[in-house]
Amino acid sequence: MREPPDFWYAPDPLGALLAPLGWVVALFTVLRRAAYRAGLRRSWPVGCPVVVVGNLAAGGTGKTPLVIAMAKLLSRHGLRVGIVCRGYRGSASRWPRRVRPDADPARVGDEAVLLARRAGVPVAAGPNRIAAARILVRRSKCDVILSDDGLQHLRLARDVEIVVVDGVRRHGNGRCLPAGPLREPLSRLASVDLVVVNGDAREGELEMRLVAGDASSLDDAGVTRPLDSFRDAPVHAVCAIGHPERFFRTLEAHGLTIVRHPFPDHHAFSEAEVRFADGAPVLMTEKDAVKCERFAGAGHWCVPVEAELSSELQARLLAVLREHGVAVEPGPRSSPGP
Repeated sequence: MREPPDFWYAPDPLGALLAPLGWVVALFTVLRRAAYRAGLRRSWPVGCPVVVVGNLAAGGTGKTPLVIAMAKLLSRHGLRVGIVCRGYRGSASRWPRRVRPDADPARVGDEAVLLARRAGVPVAAGPNRIAAARILVRRSKCDVILSDDGLQHLRLARDVEIVVVDGVRRHGNGRCLPAGPLREPLSRLASVDLVVVNGDAREGELEMRLVAGDASSLDDAGVTRPLDSFRDAPVHAVCAIGHPERFFRTLEAHGLTIVRHPFPDHHAFSEAEVRFADGAPVLMTEKDAVKCERFAGAGHWCVPVEAELSSELQARLLAVLREHGVAVEPGPRSSPGP
C-alpha cells in the first residue's frame, strides 16, 4: 500500500464525493458479519484460543510490535504461544509454512521473518490462517494463537479481538474505503474486546508506545550505535511500512536531519534503491532490514522498536484471556519461555 491520500485525514470535498462508495463498503462489511453470526457462513476453530490483533484503518498502526510484545508477555506467564500471519508478498508455492528466523523474506514475507526473529515463539504464515494456526497447535502444542492482522478474516474463529489505533491519525475522516481509511465502520469498535492506541489513549482505550532502540549495523552483527550519534550530518531514512511518517518523525525526535525515502508497504528493495552517492548513513526499520541485509554495506543501519505496554493494558489482556479459559499463570516468569 502506498501512503494514503491526504483527503482521508483532512477536510476535503473529494472525501464527501466518494462517501456513497464508503457507505456501500460499510453495508457490505456489516452484512458479512451478520451472516457469520447467523450461521449462514462458518468460522472455523483451530484447537486453542485465538487472539486477533487488527485494525480498522488501512495502513500501519503498530500491530506487529504489539504482537511481539504480547507474545513475550504471555510466554512469561507460562503460555505456549504461536503466531500466525498472512505472509503478504511472499512468493512461496506452498502454504502454510513454518517460518524460521533465517527464512527468506521474499518467500514468506517480511513481517513473518521479523516475527520469527523477535517474538521468540513459533510462527506460521499463509493466506489461510486457519491452516497456519492448526499447524502450530498440532506441532507446537500451543495454548494460545496470536493472529497478526486478520480482523476481517472472519473464517478464523477467534476468542479475543484487539483493534490497534494510530494515536496521531486515529480514524481519519471516519469514512470507509475509498472515501476514508476505514475497512469497517467505527461501530465495529463496540464489538471488540480491547482498543489499543499507539500513543495517547482516550477514555475506554488502552495505551502502548513504540520506543526506538540503538541502531544495529546490517554489515557487522553485534555493532550498535545510539541514534543520537547520527546527529552530526544528514542521514538517509529508507522506509516501506504502512505509515512511513511515523518512522521519519521518530528519527527527527532524536535530533537527526534526514533525507526521506518512502516506499510502498512491503516493497521489495533492490540494492540500488538503498545506496546513495553521498555515502551518508542509511537508516531503516527492522521490517525493511530483513529484506536488505543480504546486500547491505557498512553504512546500513536498522532501527529496532519495542512496544511498551501500559500496566493497565497488560492487566486487561491477561484478564480477558482468563475469562476465555486460558490458564494464565498469576505471576510472570523471570525470563520468556521458549
